[in-house]
Amino acid sequence: MHGHYNNIYQLNIYLCGCLNSSHYIYNLISSCSSIFSSSKSMATSMALACYIVVLGISMLGLRGAEAQRAFFVFGDSLVDNGNNNYLATSARADSPPYGIDYPTGRATGRFSNGLNIPDFISQAIGASESTLPYLDPELNGERLLVGANFASAGIGILNDTGIQFVNIIRIFRQLQYWEEYQQRVSALIGPEQTQSLIEGALVLITLGGNDFVNNYYLVPYSARSRQYNLPDYVKYIISEYKKILRRLYEIGARRVLVTGTGPLGCVPAELAQRSVNGECSAELQRAAALFNPQLVQIIRELNSEIGSDVFVAVNTQQMHVDFISNPQRYGFVTSKVACCGQGRYNGIGLCTVASNLCPDRSVYAFWDPFHPSERANSLIVQQILSGTSDYMYPMNLSTILAMDSKKN
Repeated sequence: MHGHYNNIYQLNIYLCGCLNSSHYIYNLISSCSSIFSSSKSMATSMALACYIVVLGISMLGLRGAEAQRAFFVFGDSLVDNGNNNYLATSARADSPPYGIDYPTGRATGRFSNGLNIPDFISQAIGASESTLPYLDPELNGERLLVGANFASAGIGILNDTGIQFVNIIRIFRQLQYWEEYQQRVSALIGPEQTQSLIEGALVLITLGGNDFVNNYYLVPYSARSRQYNLPDYVKYIISEYKKILRRLYEIGARRVLVTGTGPLGCVPAELAQRSVNGECSAELQRAAALFNPQLVQIIRELNSEIGSDVFVAVNTQQMHVDFISNPQRYGFVTSKVACCGQGRYNGIGLCTVASNLCPDRSVYAFWDPFHPSERANSLIVQQILSGTSDYMYPMNLSTILAMDSKKN
């Protein structure tokens, strides 16, 4: 400001110019103080008006910060955005041809040819960018307010799932990292704002598939398969999952999308090992059929205990089955053969530069032996957004966003 303003009109003209330039706010506050120091009553009135407008600008800024909902992701390779890039593990996707269709054309650590499910959800909720992996050194300062991705390929509900991958971020550690994250954000914006950010956030958790394919069925006569028959094993991991979800709530989660397992017996890796004529593995399909309904049941129980629809069941089994049973309807030429891989159904081994690679990823439901293609991920998120109760229980994401916007 240049000296004192002769009238409120001049002051308002100046303030309007400042509204679009946040770096002027400090100067504005200083100028308000200068006006306030004047002994003239007019100057005092102008100063009061000045402070009121500054307060209004500050409140608008806070509302703008609150309008962008934070997003947090927990789970396995279906939702890992690159944490394992920073770990000494074989469960990584940071080499070509992974990321071939990502905007940068580079492998990011996502187990996809391009975007994954969290990326599409970030877009759906209007986030300024996808959540960064928690271990990414670029996740600091204001970027923390977007949220964080704690997922790590290879993990499961149980701590002994994925032991062959050695150094991965097991779910208990992911939850510890979230508590650490909250401390970091609290130092940045204060405890009250942090609590508001956490409780207003959307959370996605994806667990369970690896507890079958990378544990119970990893090898014949695995330790867990000798310990439990399949129905009892499912009951056990469901009871452990319930503890994890309850802990998420205790740490602050208030809107949690909980995905079930996909059709475990229908992925190219299992077709390659277990199928005779391209049929899905009956045993792994049985595992998914036991697991998913019990997951919905514990979600009902937890919501009832809490007295609010905190947890939302995402029926990824049915979402996958739709395009596995009728791929042409969704624009795929195949739902059996992976785009990237080798051997039967391109389902053997890892996806590497030496693998077979399809020229058009958009017509393949599976990118590699285990993971959906970018386009399949987009279809899954469309159902998460607008699916009926057959896909989303008790409500879809669009309903959640509409309900929560009325609270703000």
